[in-house]
Amino acid sequence: MLEIKNLCAGYNGKEIAHDISFTVSGGEIFTLIGRNGSGKSTLLKTLAGQIPPISGGIYIDGTAKEDMSRNDFAKQVSAMLTDRPKTDMMTCREVTETGRYPYTGTFGLLGKADKKAVEEAMLLTDTTELADRFFAEISDGQKQRVMLARAVCREPKILLLDEPTSFLDIHYKLTFLEMLDKLRLERDIAVVMSMHETELAGRISDRVMLIRDGVCTGTGAPEGLLDKRTLTEHFGLTEELYNKYM
Repeated sequence: MLEIKNLCAGYNGKEIAHDISFTVSGGEIFTLIGRNGSGKSTLLKTLAGQIPPISGGIYIDGTAKEDMSRNDFAKQVSAMLTDRPKTDMMTCREVTETGRYPYTGTFGLLGKADKKAVEEAMLLTDTTELADRFFAEISDGQKQRVMLARAVCREPKILLLDEPTSFLDIHYKLTFLEMLDKLRLERDIAVVMSMHETELAGRISDRVMLIRDGVCTGTGAPEGLLDKRTLTEHFGLTEELYNKYM
């Protein structure tokens, strides 16, 4: 579904993520784990097309990103990154509808198929009851669910998520991950996301990639990488800190 080959990413020619390679299949959750500033967000923004790669390749079902039109790429790849749209007085339904922009043409008018996709996405993410409420007035956990609906209603093959559970309480963290698990299985979506919570990442992810200073230090099943020895080394923790708080 998604193949990344020797990707170098950064800003203004300065590399932040170096020589990253991995593949993700449909229905699989692949999680990037690293400290703040390790390059996770830069990598996800590059995969989402928000910043151009410095070198390397991004392939969707074997087709290079540069060989796809912007609109075709947007239909295949949907992202829920840390930036949120300017909503002003938009309702949750209207925010979700913006996810359909690759399909709506110049004037952004939703057709029957678009409206059906929006309704299905809100139903899947349990946001139907929020549809007519103003986005600015709901809780952070509810906003995350609406933003997931916005990403899902595009009906993508690949979903990119940057720290989707940050700032959520434990109820919303677990509810969000349960929804994500259901969505990727029902729709066969390839999910690439970043997380700080290593214990939750270990439970939800099929595979993880450890990133340190922009370099991959390990890729594989979570049970083989998220152990005491690897985590203390990867995050620069002392054994005393790990034993006391982890």
